[in-house]
Formats: sequence, C-alpha cells, structure tokens
Amino acid sequence: MIQDIRIPDIGDAEAVEVVEICVARGDRVAVDDVLIVIESDKASMEIPAGTDGVVEEIAVTVGDEVREGTVIARLASQSASEPAAAGPADDRAAAVEPEASSAPGEPVPASTQAPAAAPAAAPATAAAPAAPEAASRTLEIRVPDIGEAQDVVVIEVAVAPGDLVTETDVLVVVESDKASMEIPANHGGRVQTVHVAEGDEVAEGTLLVKLELTETTGGREVEPAAAAEPSAPNPAERSGEASAEPASSTSPSPEPTPVATPVATPEADAQERPSGAADVYAGPAVRRLARELGVQLADVKGSGSRGRIVKDDVKSFVKRQLSGAQRAEASASALPTIPLPDFSRFGEVEVVPLSRIRARGAENLHRSWVNLPHVTQHDEVDVTDLEAFRSSLKGEAESRGAKLTPLAFIIKACCQALQAFPTVNASLDTTQGAYILKRYYHIGMAVDTEEGLVVPVIRDADRKGLWELSEEVIALAEKARAQKLGMNDLQGGTFSVSSLGAIGGTGFTPIINAPEVAILGVSAMRTKPYWNGSEFEPRKMLPLSLSYDHRALNGAEAGRFVSYLGALLQDIRRLAL
Repeated sequence: MIQDIRIPDIGDAEAVEVVEICVARGDRVAVDDVLIVIESDKASMEIPAGTDGVVEEIAVTVGDEVREGTVIARLASQSASEPAAAGPADDRAAAVEPEASSAPGEPVPASTQAPAAAPAAAPATAAAPAAPEAASRTLEIRVPDIGEAQDVVVIEVAVAPGDLVTETDVLVVVESDKASMEIPANHGGRVQTVHVAEGDEVAEGTLLVKLELTETTGGREVEPAAAAEPSAPNPAERSGEASAEPASSTSPSPEPTPVATPVATPEADAQERPSGAADVYAGPAVRRLARELGVQLADVKGSGSRGRIVKDDVKSFVKRQLSGAQRAEASASALPTIPLPDFSRFGEVEVVPLSRIRARGAENLHRSWVNLPHVTQHDEVDVTDLEAFRSSLKGEAESRGAKLTPLAFIIKACCQALQAFPTVNASLDTTQGAYILKRYYHIGMAVDTEEGLVVPVIRDADRKGLWELSEEVIALAEKARAQKLGMNDLQGGTFSVSSLGAIGGTGFTPIINAPEVAILGVSAMRTKPYWNGSEFEPRKMLPLSLSYDHRALNGAEAGRFVSYLGALLQDIRRLAL
C-alpha cells in the first residue's frame, strides 16, 4: 500500500523551505525516522515518517518551498504479514542516510545516525501512534483581537509543555506600546506545545499554545495522559521489532499524520555556524538571502528570539542602506541629534532602561510634535457654581458609595462642545485633503502610571450621565495603574483630556494624541479675586489649555470652542440644553 507523506500543520507559516533531505529512494524507514528537514524564519523542523515502509519516491528537493498538505514523499507501507526485522536493507539505509542527509560542516541529525534512538529525543507529540485521535482532542490557543495594534511582544510565557492548566489560567502575557494583556486558556488541559518565546512579536491569529484537552468521564475530569497519553515509547521498547509498535495493536486507523518536531536551538545553531564573520544566529534560508543581496550578516541586528536574524531583518538592513544616501542629502534639513557625553567622568551614574510603554510613548509623542503644527489656546473658567453643585451632592455620593469627580463634568461638557464643533472631533486625511468627521464621542483620559503615560478611552461618553462617567473615570484609572487595561480600553479615541489638577500648575501645552486633532489640558483650580463690577469677590477659576493641529483648526475656531466649553462649565444648567 502506497502512502503519501504530507507537510503537517506548521502554524502561521504560509510557506517553508526544504533545507535537507535525509533519505533516498529505496531506503527502508521506521515510524519517526526523519524524512526531510524544513525551515521557517524562526525554527527548523524535522518531518518524520508516520509509518514503517520503503521510500518509493521523494517528491521535493532542497530549496523547494512547501506548505501544509504538500506531498513530500511516498512510502510503500509494510504489510501485516511482512516481518520488520532489521536486514541488509536496514544496514544499507543506516550507512547511506548520514551521507545523503548531511552537508559538509553540518551535524548529522540524531535520527539518521541512530534511528532506534530518535523517538527518545523527540517530543512526546512527535511519537503519537494515533495522531488523528489525538488531533481531535487538541485545542489551539491563538492571539485574540488586539485592536489597532499591528504586533505585540511576548513578555512572559507562563506555561511549559506538560503543564496541566485549567480554564482562565494565564498562558502568555503580551505587551503593546500602551498596555499589557494576559491571554488565558479557555479550556482545561495539558500543554502540548508552546510556539512562542519571550521577545517574539505576534499578531492577531498567531498560534501561541496547543492544549491536549481533558476529557469528561462519568461526571469527572480526567487528565489526557490517563485517557490516552501519546508519550514517546521507551527506547528499550523500540529496540525490538517494528511490529511491537502501538499502532499495530489497534484496529485499522487512518493514515498517521507526521508531526513536525522543532529541532533548532541557539546552542545547536551555534555549533553549526562557522567561526568568524559567519558566526551569527541565522538559518540557511536567511543566509542564502543575505548572500543574494550581498549583506554581511555580522552587520545585521537580529529581532528574533534570543537575537536570531530573520529575513525581515535582512530586508530592513538593505532598505536602511539604500536610504542612507537620501538621508545624507537631506541632512541639512534633518533634525540634528543631541550627542551625550560620558557622564561617568563627572560622578556616579545609573542607567535605567525605559519601560516599553514609556519608550513607545516617547516615540509617539515625538512623532506627533514634529509632524503637527501645535498651537495652544489658554483660558480660565469660573467654576464656582459647578463646585458648589458638586459639593451639594456629597451626601448622595456617599449613599451611592461613589465619588463625583470634576473630570466627569469636564468630559460631559467636552462631548456637548464637540457636537457643536464637529471639526474638533475629527481626523485630517492629508492624502485626500478631507476631514474624517466622527459621529461618536470616545473621550481619552491621560493616566500617569509607574510604567508611563497611558490614555484609556471612555466610549460613548455623550450617552452617559455624570454618575456613570465618574465611576468609569475611577475604574479606568485603577485598571491603568494595575496594568490591567485591555486593547479595547485604549483604542478609538476622538478627543483627549489631560488633567494635572491634582498636581498643580497654571497652564501647560499638552501634545496632541494623533490622529486626533486636539487635546484639552486642565490645570489646578485656584481661588482668585474677581471683579464683579462693584467689588472683588473670591471665585474658583479653572485653567484650560487647548492644543490643536493648526492644519485642521484655525485660531478662531479653537477660540470659539474653548469659549463655548467655558460657558458650559461656568453654568452647568447649559448641559441640559
């Protein structure tokens, strides 16, 4: 019986390269003997035989690109009556395989040197004799919807292969430039494989972990290992005949599916690499691309796990080199960098790395500052009556177990002002020369945390009352400081408010949170003498600072917006109009 051996599930990789062929036509192979080795940008994988047999055909060559389902070889499987004794054919295969599978200067895979010992070195998942049955109990955990973020970084892997987890147990923690997010298990089971490492960049849909699901029998949960654990057989058990394989003791089953076994490690790769200029952490496919482009890999900084160089690193390096001349031509108009002296010459110093959130926040703020023509409109608003009204509600607030914050009034007033001035609630599309007017009002509020400044968003703030806004302001601030904000909490803002009221100050220039076109800065409220026409009286004055993109708004528009907002805060009865 002829069986096709195909490329199994290779995760998110669409196509991988064949880097080694370990067998030849006519070779006899046993279950788990390696047929070929494939390589993606991040790892090498051995594709084993899923059954005993003789190689009838090798359908691929070194350098071919293959994907899930591609036929790589055809085996003439051994009949039940045919003995599986090791004979001359086996000896010939053992003698030929190392020569056929290994290139000069590369180590011979363990499976080709000693096929009988290969299953002991492979993960348990690679030796499953009943792969189709196991696959039916396997759950893939992938990166969920992460909103507008293009990619996020894995900052913590909380599990390892073999760990038992329950529903809601944290598997992986990822972090964007604004927040961290825990990705939990949505089912109990045993961790089969972990497909990411700390430092990896992942996107929505990236495979993180494969779980072997627990089964429910008689109302109780049992471990998958107790039900039918596909563990690797003991080498002593495999030292005899192939007929002793578990597959032969079961009823006829579908063709076993070969399981890709990751084999690349930094340590192993370091042994492969020659010394000198080529002593870098990169796979054959990346090295070939570098040779084609004339790139010295020693000059390329790897972005992969533990510094591994991937294809995108090589391409980015070439782009930077090509743009060097352009940057040199534009250097006269480019912003000069500020050189730093060796501060340690003057005294003791300490270097503290920026948190990822703080570093990315700095990049975003700098990008906004250099690209947008910022103008700031300053004003003071008499909020004496507003504060008197807020104080009169303290008893009701206590009975609700809540706190009515000044920020709730400001956000409520901003929503009404944005409805009156729609261009302030817009974004500017310079490619089309148009406003993108938003008919929703999602207000961002700047929150100071230990990791840096974050801006969670209150959605549909125009539809919420003062009590609801106050509760949400407090809840979002607490989540931000506890680093519990999700991606949905940080996206979709149309206008932002940055309040320094608890800190102090008489005014400042907040930087616009692009692609928004304006941001309101709020400073500390102060009691000041106010001339009412006949005498001075004490009034509570609130400083406001509106920074706006002068491309989207002119000074008159911004001035009218601030005046309208001030009128709403000065006489809160207008909020009901």
